Amino acid sequence: MSPKLPVNNSQTITDFLNLHKNHMAEDNSADSYKFAFEDEAFLVRRETLGLRFQLELLKPEILLHEQGIEHTITVFGSTRFVSSEKAQEMERLAKTPQAIAEAKRALLHSKYYDSAREFGAIVARYNDTQTEDQNKLYVATGGGPGIMEAVNRGAFEAGDKSIGFNISLPREQHPNPYLTPGLSFRFHYFAIRKMHFMLRARAIVAYPGGFGSFDELFEVLTLMQTKKVVRFPIVLVGQDFWCEVINFKKMLEHGVIEQADMGLIHFVETAEEAWTVIRDWYQLT
Repeated sequence: MSPKLPVNNSQTITDFLNLHKNHMAEDNSADSYKFAFEDEAFLVRRETLGLRFQLELLKPEILLHEQGIEHTITVFGSTRFVSSEKAQEMERLAKTPQAIAEAKRALLHSKYYDSAREFGAIVARYNDTQTEDQNKLYVATGGGPGIMEAVNRGAFEAGDKSIGFNISLPREQHPNPYLTPGLSFRFHYFAIRKMHFMLRARAIVAYPGGFGSFDELFEVLTLMQTKKVVRFPIVLVGQDFWCEVINFKKMLEHGVIEQADMGLIHFVETAEEAWTVIRDWYQLT
């Protein structure tokens, strides 16, 4: 409890103020006395939502600028794909029908992991020929496993910077080990994370994936269709997959998109082809 006002002449007003000052300085239970930036309960209130948005937007922006990163290639894809080496190991160890089926599927999809890893290395080799940061293109992913890991791994193994925009989930998604220290970011809000996917992006490369990859891909397509962002290459790797799971032809027949909208998309099969689209678009050497 706070000290009471003096009730007799033996306790002066000065004594009371000193006592009250010491009490306030030592009383950690009074949330109102905490600095606003140290009061976690206050910072997570609904009324401070806008401030949290601003902080999640500002922190990566400042740190990326300090690292000289101006342009990125954002890469999406399934978290479930593994390398061909790991898929082959799964196949060797598989004993049950379910494990055998999973291993076969992993081996089938491992070509996408290996391709994404190659793509990260291709971008890194291009950067190695550039002396100015403003001419470099750094790979940026969601920072997790699967295709994200593969792209970051390719860039990391080639000695380049590798960026990850991770997200907190009910089952925590941990950053993959191929992210550059200081360039691994953690977000609470999907919306702000997706803004950072786009803010520096000069191309989007999407490998086969699930709901998350579709969400991110259609966000970009919508922004371009509505001319909210400057047009740049959207590259989809694996035409059979994309045209099977998204019936673009039927969308055209129903008139819900136009042929010009399809012009936003470039279908390729390999990492080298994906890079060629980007290289030709920007006339890179």
